[in-house]
Order: sequence, then C-alpha cells, then structure tokens
Amino acid sequence: MVVETSVTVPGPPRPPQDDEAPENGPHPDRKPGTSSRSGMPGHLERAANLVLSENRRALNDVSWRAVTKLVTLISGADRVFVLGEGRSGLAVRMAAMRLMHLGLQVHVVGETTTPPLSRGDVLIAVSGSGGTPGVVLVAEQVRAAGGQIAALTTTPSSPLAAIAELVVAIPAASKHDHDSESSAQFAGSLFEQSTLLLFDALFHALSRDLGKTSEVLWAAHANLE
Repeated sequence: MVVETSVTVPGPPRPPQDDEAPENGPHPDRKPGTSSRSGMPGHLERAANLVLSENRRALNDVSWRAVTKLVTLISGADRVFVLGEGRSGLAVRMAAMRLMHLGLQVHVVGETTTPPLSRGDVLIAVSGSGGTPGVVLVAEQVRAAGGQIAALTTTPSSPLAAIAELVVAIPAASKHDHDSESSAQFAGSLFEQSTLLLFDALFHALSRDLGKTSEVLWAAHANLE
C-alpha cells in the first residue's frame, strides 16, 4: 500500500520586517537601546509618552463649561485681541492665526498695526502664573477701556484671574513651579503645550459649527510668504 504524503519545500527565507529582528541576531539597522516599535532611543520614546500623557491628563481636567463660555465670548466679540509673553505668547499667536482663518478680526497686542481696543472687544490673556506684570497691566487697561477679558492660567487665584470675566484654568505647572508635582516637564512646558492644544480643539470645533470647509479656510490663508 502506498501512502501519499505532502512534502513542503521550504522557500527562501523572508527578510526581517522593519519591526522584526532576524532569527540569528538584532536588527541590522537598529542601535542597541532603541525601541523596537519606533526605532527611537528608549529614553526619547519615554519622554514623548510623558508629554502626551501629561497633556491628555491636563485637558481632561479642564472645565469644558468654561471653554464653552470662551467660545461664546470669542464668537460674540467685535474684535479679538490676544496677549502673552514668552512661549505662552507664541502659543496664543498661533491661536490668533487660526481665529483669523475663521474670519474673525484678530490682533496681537504689541504689534505696530494693533488698533485701540474698545467696548465690545475681547482680550484673551495667557499667563501660566497669572502674575506676569506686562500681561496684568494690559488686562487692567482693557478693563478700563470697557473690553472683556478671558484668562488662561494655571492659577485661578492670580491677579490676572481676578481681573478677568472668564477664567479657563489649565491644571499644569507654571514656570515658577519646580517641584514636579503638576508636571515632570521643565518650567511651564505643559501649560504652553496644553494652551495650544486647547485652542486647536476650539478652532476645530468652531470651524465645524460655522460650516467652514477646508477650502473656505484655505482662502483665508496668507499668500505672501
């Protein structure tokens, strides 16, 4: 009796994929100590994950009722003025650009082309500590001129918060907080990152609410660059 059996003929070995190591050793293009998933050195990947997890935690703890009020304040303003110093100033300038793309009249305090603020206008003031002297001084001037003030800060009991009609508190470390309890990152990094992410989320939601398509938004993009 003849018993038929199937014989599998081995083919050529399959080369290791990007995230695999060959059977006889480490991946030839990967240096020791790097992540098998990203190829990034392990300590850099841990740092990236730290930044992401801290921002997620901070934004999860933000009062979205206050953010909704901020949207209403911005939407109803005649004009929007933004103010911040250092990295906070850079974050709020990026927010100003996106608000301009939505068709709002937006000005950065301190620019030579910034017009005078008047009643019906809104100032968005960003200061982690809430005590940045220049920011507090301008907020006082806005109050005297009849404008409204929205403050983004880590410190709801700060001088800036005391002046503002609306306070959006971001639970992050200010630049003077070095105890690593609120954030393991240096100085005000988490506050500045979360501020930008919060405004990007606000822009995305507003663009959808206003029916602003990508084509409409792109038409408002700068063409002198």
